[in-house]
Amino acid sequence: MTAIVQSPAAPAGNANSKRTQGKSLAAAGRVTRTALLWVASGVLGLAVWSFLAWWYGPTTIASPVEVWSAAVELAQRGVLWTSISASAQRILLGWSLGVVIGAPIGILMGRVDLVRQLLDPYIEFFRFIPPIAFVTLAVVWFGIGETSKVVLIFYTSVFIVTVSTIAATVSIAENKLQAATNLGANRLQLMKTVVLPSAVPGIVTGARLAMGNSFLTIVSAEIVAADRGIGSMIWQARNYGRIDWTFVGIIVLGIMGFAFDRVLRVLSAKFLSRYGVK
Repeated sequence: MTAIVQSPAAPAGNANSKRTQGKSLAAAGRVTRTALLWVASGVLGLAVWSFLAWWYGPTTIASPVEVWSAAVELAQRGVLWTSISASAQRILLGWSLGVVIGAPIGILMGRVDLVRQLLDPYIEFFRFIPPIAFVTLAVVWFGIGETSKVVLIFYTSVFIVTVSTIAATVSIAENKLQAATNLGANRLQLMKTVVLPSAVPGIVTGARLAMGNSFLTIVSAEIVAADRGIGSMIWQARNYGRIDWTFVGIIVLGIMGFAFDRVLRVLSAKFLSRYGVK
């Protein structure tokens, strides 16, 4: 009789390994494609910018080369790094205070009717008044030092975080609250185990929006009373007729805002993913 020899089955580990390699290659392909698209977009933007600078002239639009030269000049003089550091510190401090104070207020207003009825008129009134309207008062009340700038950034941030947190809190499914209550949770435990975790995505969204508005406010705050900062640098560019400095300030603000938001997104996704933050 002829013996029939069966070939051994391929190990399952080989199939898993191939699937893992396939996923890695697909991920690498997506990253490469995104990087190439970013590069292409940047090249296209520079081309359009250069054309507009050539068309309208250097007195209206500074070219990329002129802006780069101005940035190098400001960096060598130390003005650029000093301005970035000053503006970043003011934004982070005021924004952090807005998040730390706005989030608890939003949770309380979302869960306690009495608190909401008392504070809602003030929230709805002040959140529609732009911070630039309070620049003069901030200088009169808090002086020309750092406090006035931080207070304006705080004013910009706190209402956005509060409203976003309220929306996240009131949208919590009632069956979650009822289930926790049936299991014996008191009001404090309900806040800690159901309300706060459910409100975290809304708080993060409000924090990101507030960060963007903080950059809108910092320029007006620094233009009025500051001897350093991006806003002050832009104002000095106007006084000296250096439109290339103005472009440097605008671009630096955009880069700072992009970097701050990216860091916030990465940290939120890493440490708050269990709450549904992506």
